[in-house]
Amino acid sequence: MKITGFENNIPESEITPKSVYLDRRKFMQQAVASSLLLSVDVMLPAWAKQWPDLKSSPYSTADSVNSFEDITTYNNFYEFGTGKKDPYKNATQFNPKPWSIKVEGECEKPGTFDLEDFINPATLEERIYRLRCVEGWSMVIPWVGFSLADMLKKFEPHSKAKYVEFTTLLDKSRMPGQQRRVLRWPYVEALRIDEAMNELPIMAVGLYGDILPNQNGAPIRLVVPWKYGFKSIKSIVKIRFTEKQPQTTWNQTSAKEYGFYSNVNPTVDHPRWSQKKERVIGLPFWKPKRDTEMFNGYSKQVAHLYKGMDLKKHF
Repeated sequence: MKITGFENNIPESEITPKSVYLDRRKFMQQAVASSLLLSVDVMLPAWAKQWPDLKSSPYSTADSVNSFEDITTYNNFYEFGTGKKDPYKNATQFNPKPWSIKVEGECEKPGTFDLEDFINPATLEERIYRLRCVEGWSMVIPWVGFSLADMLKKFEPHSKAKYVEFTTLLDKSRMPGQQRRVLRWPYVEALRIDEAMNELPIMAVGLYGDILPNQNGAPIRLVVPWKYGFKSIKSIVKIRFTEKQPQTTWNQTSAKEYGFYSNVNPTVDHPRWSQKKERVIGLPFWKPKRDTEMFNGYSKQVAHLYKGMDLKKHF
């Protein structure tokens, strides 16, 4: 899907062409063969060594992709600090392996699963999604991942499963930001079951053809492209199917500022700033901001989920 009004806004000098990151993918494969360490300071897991040439998703935006530096050095990940540069600086020693995810609640097949249990290299694809943050900035990122819906169906949710709750790792020794009480730890987010079963959300395990860097949510994170960025929870260790709407971290912290749904909506302002405009990371500050699009430009895929709802009340 092409989002209009965004093309060619980023100078060529600020964009990493696809040919460049395809070359990086080839280098990654060579590095594995020679047992070299990647820049994220972890060896490739077994499933990453089997990555095929990634297929492109039909849901990808045609917008220009941000540079690798933009994507990996300007992040919100409070587990490693509240500053935008903190995750890049503080997550270097984080070792995301081995990794397991516990699945529980209203489903037929709960259990604890190794990350490798979820990864089928043949199903991995590249989806170029724009991530828009509530603070008013956005990035276009080439994620590597697989369908959240396909993953959840394997656990056979019961009819009582109205919501899906996700939880981030809680480990103060490995995530120094959790030593401060800036949020209620562990970080928790959730989707309504029909949102989770939509075709757009993915479980991302990489970006730019490589494994996911620590500061971007290694080793596995959610990406929900029509919602504000904090809904796309990182470093997931638990998934729970629930009948009642879960309490989520930012909604608990400030319900007047962060609603449960948190759909990108230019008509609903944050109490402290407007959401009508956004600034694309990588553009000079003197460049004008772009208009924020309803559902981040994905109305065709998701508007039907909210038919009849008051989106100013259920924001």
